[in-house]
Amino acid sequence: MALSERVRRIKVSPTTAAAQRVRDLKAQGRAILDLTIGEPDFDTPAHIKQAAVDAIGRGETKYTPFNGIAPLREAIATKMTQRIGVSYTADRITVGGGGKQVIFLALMATLDPGSEVIIPAPYWVSYPDMVLANDGTPVIVTCQQQQSFKLTPAQLEAAITPKTRWLVLNTPGNPTGIAYDAGELRALADVLRRHPHVGVLTDEIYDEVWFKREVTPSLVQAVPDLADRVFIVNGVSKTYAMTGWRIGYGAGPKAIVDAINMLQSQSSSCPAAASQFAALAAITGPQDFIAESVAVYARRRDLALGMLNAIPGLNCLKPDGGFYLFPNCSAFIRRKTPEGTILEDDRAFVLHLLDAGGVAAVHGSAYGLPGYFRISISTDDRIIERGCASIAAVCRNLA
Repeated sequence: MALSERVRRIKVSPTTAAAQRVRDLKAQGRAILDLTIGEPDFDTPAHIKQAAVDAIGRGETKYTPFNGIAPLREAIATKMTQRIGVSYTADRITVGGGGKQVIFLALMATLDPGSEVIIPAPYWVSYPDMVLANDGTPVIVTCQQQQSFKLTPAQLEAAITPKTRWLVLNTPGNPTGIAYDAGELRALADVLRRHPHVGVLTDEIYDEVWFKREVTPSLVQAVPDLADRVFIVNGVSKTYAMTGWRIGYGAGPKAIVDAINMLQSQSSSCPAAASQFAALAAITGPQDFIAESVAVYARRRDLALGMLNAIPGLNCLKPDGGFYLFPNCSAFIRRKTPEGTILEDDRAFVLHLLDAGGVAAVHGSAYGLPGYFRISISTDDRIIERGCASIAAVCRNLA
């Protein structure tokens, strides 16, 4: 049977492919220092797991409402009000099978053939393909390191056309960990006010993996008058170490939320019941885990950042949040390996790190910005230290 054009225009997620490559090499007996991991290395807190067990014991194993159980949506609404100061009623919140599904359904609900979606690069690898899968056109805007990988108002103005449907903002971002401050968000909002047909999809999945003292800036908090044009996506995966539970949520205009709910009713029916009760316990229960895990991530960030920036030829900006670093390796492109191979691009550089140093990373081109690579700090300190030391050794041997 022939595959659809929709499937043929997209590709497997590069980060998923990198993780599978690591698994394959380990199965072959290779010792690999895996710095590709995009999920917390902590276990889900015990009280959250117990809440799922208790729900199963009570018989909470049936279909739930397709937009999520009411107590969970109400808890999400309360948390959002506390964190960003903007009130959302439960009917403006949808719960799905992870933040990725919520984003996909939001795009499915709003894109027509030729609709344009502005995506600042570097970007999370799935954004462009999700747009393509839903008949849209990704409009990639390159944001260089000199501008802290952030979209400027002038770039946004230049990218908007009558076909623009969405601007995607991921803050703090994957792969850089960089976040927009309130002033930068207000400057972008000044542009958006001149183009009322453009919505903003804000992916805030890393908002609580945050290293600064001030609260993580959110667009609707900085410019509440645009709240009716903003669709916020978040979830429990990163904050509470619940990636496998697959619970994400979205909040925004009721018309979009209703459309997503309709699509979910015709696709996955509803998120898993036990996972929803676990998410409810995560949001309403003890929050100590967040500060404890973030303190560990901050320590690891500082360890990796110091080691990488000490390598001649590499340089890396300090992340505001998340658990990734995005070093600049452009000085090593066109360098020669001890075997005489010329490293033509960042992909070749990352493959050489794997072959020569046993370090697995993801090339920057996967995120729309060549000349960089991404490492994760959501792994043991010793692996980070050994991985960075191995990267240094490999770089020293490039001519």
